[in-house]
Amino acid sequence: MSKTYNIGVIGGDGTGPEVIAEGIKVLESAASRFGFKLEFTRYDFGGERYLKTSEVLPESAVTDLSRHHAIFLGAIGHPKVKPGILEKGILLKLRFDLDLYINLRPVKLFPGVECPLKDKGPRDVDFVVVRENTEGLYTGTGGFFKKGTKDEVAVQESINTRKGVERCVRYAFEYCKKRNKDRKITLCGKTNVLTYAFDLWERTFYEVGSEYPEIKADYAHVDAITMWFVKNPEWFDVIVTDNMFGDIITDLGAMIQGGMGVAAGGNINPEGTAMFEPIGGSAPKYAGQNVINPLAAICAGAMLLDHLGETQAASTIENSVMEVTGKHLKSMAAGYMGYTTTGVGDLVANLVSKIQA
Repeated sequence: MSKTYNIGVIGGDGTGPEVIAEGIKVLESAASRFGFKLEFTRYDFGGERYLKTSEVLPESAVTDLSRHHAIFLGAIGHPKVKPGILEKGILLKLRFDLDLYINLRPVKLFPGVECPLKDKGPRDVDFVVVRENTEGLYTGTGGFFKKGTKDEVAVQESINTRKGVERCVRYAFEYCKKRNKDRKITLCGKTNVLTYAFDLWERTFYEVGSEYPEIKADYAHVDAITMWFVKNPEWFDVIVTDNMFGDIITDLGAMIQGGMGVAAGGNINPEGTAMFEPIGGSAPKYAGQNVINPLAAICAGAMLLDHLGETQAASTIENSVMEVTGKHLKSMAAGYMGYTTTGVGDLVANLVSKIQA
């Protein structure tokens, strides 16, 4: 009997629904080929709903979404909604309420994709960042004193717990073991300045690392990481870091892998529901034009399947994407690909149905 997976779909804003439609097209092609079923439930959460109802998420949203095996998210961000309302009310709320404590970001340069780094190619840019996703500065702990006066004080604290740090670090070591590439994991931090938070991170990192003698564990300051991403990206295999540093270095990672058009990520609770999305924004200026690049959403779909254990289907999607970037697309930029959004989706879906698995 074939397995059935329930997937919650949030198309979101701008071009989000367009790229998610192509991601679903490719997922259905993979399901048909590899003998499993996908059942999609669509939710209208985003800017348009908020403008009509003044409600970001209904009370039932988290409970409803938690019943799914995974969530497929387009993009959140509407030009008529003040920045922060949707991001905090949807993205951060789902991360915290569903305890999506891992943010997983592969940084992989595909064939045919232009890299801004001189003399670097696909063999040089292939690493993964594991970012703690529910603690640190993003907890919103802090406040104002004398706000709006010349004596105003603003305080925001980084909250790091042993439990939160250890489960993130352990996930990173397990992922490195499963990835089985260079068997090297780097802790990205700032121990010389953030002496309390990263003392906890560093001690936990090496304590957990002692359980994985086959994996080389090392440390680098975050400022050094940003330099080496540009100079020597081939040095890295798996990187683990806190919420803020992870947010910053993964955007740099997206650029060296060729831009937001191919960057995908996952927000994961290994014991529960996970949410996968393209990293780029909603790009409202391109909405409805059928010109946006859907490959990041398609790659997010591949990550979703890999998380569900459909590893062969996931790798087939990634191989199909690499075939398309290497042999078909003129550019990753919207409007310059040489194909429409739906045309790119058709190319990948067709390859998924027949490419060697």
